[in-house]
Amino acid sequence: MTDSQDPVITPHHEAATSGPRRVIQAGETRYTLLGTAHVSAESAADVRAMIRSGDYDAVAIELCSSRHQSLENPDAMASQDLFEIFRQGKAGLVAASLALGAFQQRLAEQSGIEPGAEMRAALEESRHRKLPLMLIDRDVGITLKRIYHNVPWWQRFGLFSGLLGSVLSRQEVSAAEIERLKEGDVLESTFSEFAAESETLYTPLITERDRYMVLRLAEDAPPGRYRHVLVVIGAGHMKGMAEHLEGPQPRSPVVEREALEATPPPSKLWKALPWLVTALVLTGFAIGFSRNTELGWQLVIEWFLINGVLSAAATLAALAHPLTVVATFFAAPLTSLNPTIGAGFVAAGVELYLRKPKVRDFSSLRHDVTELKGWWRNRVSRTLLVFIMATLGSAAGTWIAGFRIAGALFGG
Repeated sequence: MTDSQDPVITPHHEAATSGPRRVIQAGETRYTLLGTAHVSAESAADVRAMIRSGDYDAVAIELCSSRHQSLENPDAMASQDLFEIFRQGKAGLVAASLALGAFQQRLAEQSGIEPGAEMRAALEESRHRKLPLMLIDRDVGITLKRIYHNVPWWQRFGLFSGLLGSVLSRQEVSAAEIERLKEGDVLESTFSEFAAESETLYTPLITERDRYMVLRLAEDAPPGRYRHVLVVIGAGHMKGMAEHLEGPQPRSPVVEREALEATPPPSKLWKALPWLVTALVLTGFAIGFSRNTELGWQLVIEWFLINGVLSAAATLAALAHPLTVVATFFAAPLTSLNPTIGAGFVAAGVELYLRKPKVRDFSSLRHDVTELKGWWRNRVSRTLLVFIMATLGSAAGTWIAGFRIAGALFGG
C-alpha cells in the first residue's frame, strides 16, 4: 500500500473535517483514516458528515466486540453470571473495566460530552446506510492481560493498584487529561504517565494496537474488496497505522493477528508455587508435632488465626455481610492449603447468596462506581470488592503465617 503524497482533496459533496485525515491508496481500494478526538462533539459531526457524503462503501472503527457491546448496551453486565465471573478468575478484569468505565462516566458528566460519541455516530450512520461495519481494535481484556505480562512482576501490583487508585480517587478530571483524551483513548490517557516512560507498557498499549488494527483491515477489507473504506480511529493512532498500511502486508494476516492476541501461559514455577507453599506448611506442621504436641498445635492455631483474621478483616473492610465475614474467617485457613479454591471465591459466593444484586444495582452500576463510596453502596461492585479483598487478605495471611511457622521451627 502506498500513501497519497498530494494534499487531501475534499470532494464537493464531502464535508471538511475538524480532525486530521490521511488517504492511502492500495490498488483499487482507497483507505481514508479519520483521526478523531474521543471527547469532541466536532469529531462525531465529522463522522456523520463523511458517511452521509456517500463516498464510502464500508466503515471500520476502533472498537472491539466487547466495547461495541458496551456502547450498544451499557447495561449488558446485568445479563452476566457474577458467580461464573468469580469461578473463571475474571473478577479483577471486571473491576478494572468498571474503573475505566467510571473514568468515562465522570468525564461525560464533567465535560458534557459522552466519550465514544464519534464511534456511536459511525455505528448509527453505517447501520442507517446499510454499509458493512468492521470492528478492528483488539479486545480490551487482551490488551490489559498483555500489559500485565509485559511488565516485570515486581511492577505489576504497583501499576494496577495505581491505575485503580487514581481512577477511583479523582472526583474531577483535569483539563490536561481531557486534552490527552483528544489525542488517544481512555486506556491511553489512564496509562499515559506510565506509558511515556515505559517501553514495556507502550508496546502492548499503543504500538501493538496500531499493527493489530491494520491486520484486521487486511483480513476484513483487503485491497479490492471495497472501493473506499472510512477508518475511524483516535488521532493518536494515525501515524502508526499509516506507516503499517504503507509497508508490505503479510500473506497471512490471521497468523500475526492471532499472535498479537496470545497471552503467555503462567510459568511452571508460578503454577507450582501454591502447591509448594502448601507442602511446606504441612511439612512444618508435621515437624512441629514430631517435636512435641504443644508446638504442633501452636503452629496450627497460629496458622488458623492469622489467615482467618486477616481475610475476615479484609472482607469487613469491603462491608461484607456479617455472615460472609464469619464464613471467610473459617474458610481462609483451609482454602490457603487447597490451591484449587480461593478464599475470595468462598467469600463472594456467600455474599452473593446473602445479598443477591437486584435489578436497580445493575442499572445504577455505571453511575455508582464514579465515586469511591459507590463501590461499597452498589451490591455488584461491593461483591467484587469482597472477592478481591478476601483474596488479598488470604494471600497476606498465608505468607505471614508461613514465616511465623518457619521462625518457630528454625529461628532458634
